[in-house]
Amino acid sequence: MTLRCIAVDDEPLALELLEDNIRQVPYLELVAKCTDAFEAIKALQENTVDLIFLDIQMPGLTGLQFIQSMAQKPMIILITAYEKYALAGFELDVTDYLVKPVSLPRFIKSCNKARELFQLKQNNAPASPAASPEFFFVNADYSLLKITIADIIWIEALKDYIRIHLTGDTKPVVTRMPLKQVEEQLAPAKFIRIHKSYIIAVAHITAIRKNSVFIGTMELPVGDNYRDAVAALTGTGTK
Repeated sequence: MTLRCIAVDDEPLALELLEDNIRQVPYLELVAKCTDAFEAIKALQENTVDLIFLDIQMPGLTGLQFIQSMAQKPMIILITAYEKYALAGFELDVTDYLVKPVSLPRFIKSCNKARELFQLKQNNAPASPAASPEFFFVNADYSLLKITIADIIWIEALKDYIRIHLTGDTKPVVTRMPLKQVEEQLAPAKFIRIHKSYIIAVAHITAIRKNSVFIGTMELPVGDNYRDAVAALTGTGTK
């Protein structure tokens, strides 16, 4: 079993030491090093991450604020020079709290705790999927922007980016994120993928044809691999 992790710390020496400790734990795989929370957000968008090693005192967005911004969190081990944030960290359901300087034995003990928790969750995973979140945050215009899922009309993929179209007069939100990642946060009963580049909120569909779906006057193509799913909405099957 391998735990994919990222390391987040704004101090270069601390980040280097953290990387060295991670590489000494055989079941950890370091997929990204980040110097602030915004780099961490990008890393989470581009990688599957099981565990975050996270500093608290960072410019722009603190570690605690970063945790609060996530709708779905991997396991988190806080590593900080300050003991005073311990209670706040555990109230945010972190896996462990380490105070710098961290000895290697204490670091490994914390990693073992994360591994045991991960195995426990894997063994006790419910047969039915967990309830979908009501919102998530994306990195757009140098900010963390909250996207309320009920406001989404449709989403389109633009190479490495996606454009999220929302209700009201709100302009579309463009963010760097794989379409597959945002799809995983949407309830299948409320959203349907009709093309490799398009996901639509079922409630906003106004008409369906064999090769296209309409949202008002907007016509979007249906990909060959998605025709059965679209036809199932009408109860007619593939024609």
